[in-house]
Amino acid sequence: MGTPIVLDLPAGDHYICVCGKSGNAPYCDGSHKGSGRTPRHVVMTEPGTVAVCSCNQSNNAPFCDGSHKKD
Repeated sequence: MGTPIVLDLPAGDHYICVCGKSGNAPYCDGSHKGSGRTPRHVVMTEPGTVAVCSCNQSNNAPFCDGSHKKD
């Protein structure tokens, strides 16, 4: 399972790659098409550091809640 993607982001909309195919990682460039995965949409009302979920288990998506550590 994936570990969180920790980013310092400015305010605004961001699409974070979780498929591993983006040529512009950690940001989505559309390369996920056909992979069955979609980017994480993160909306920042103000700049800050966030941990974005990449395991698809978080109950607080798009943010990590530590679910990747559970058995």
